[in-house]
Amino acid sequence: QLQLVESGGGLVQPGGSLRLSCAAPGFTLHYYTIGWFRQAPGKEREGVACISSSAGSKYYGDSVKGRFTISRDNATVYLQMNSLKPADTAVYYCAARWPITTVQTLCRTAPRDVAVNWGQGTQVTVSS
Repeated sequence: QLQLVESGGGLVQPGGSLRLSCAAPGFTLHYYTIGWFRQAPGKEREGVACISSSAGSKYYGDSVKGRFTISRDNATVYLQMNSLKPADTAVYYCAARWPITTVQTLCRTAPRDVAVNWGQGTQVTVSS
């Protein structure tokens, strides 16, 4: 079974940057649509950014457009986060679905989709 592992979280000051990584040891992510999601305390999990298997299609949540960039290579999916705000504080998860779906569908419906595989999450805290 596909197991996703996130890394790169931490504590950063407002305006700073972090890069998150998502990998699947022993598996190739090449054929999957992959997404990054986040969940803050007391809030629902939300789609942040999703990328197609070819990287030709990308989707971003409204709150991160222009600040976050999703990218990938054959083994890893990255989330570059710039101009971070305290409101970005959350546990960040990566997710993959098989059969694959569109980036829009993954980002909008993954929290309610039982076919989605989730990582264990990595904490991002934006605070001075």
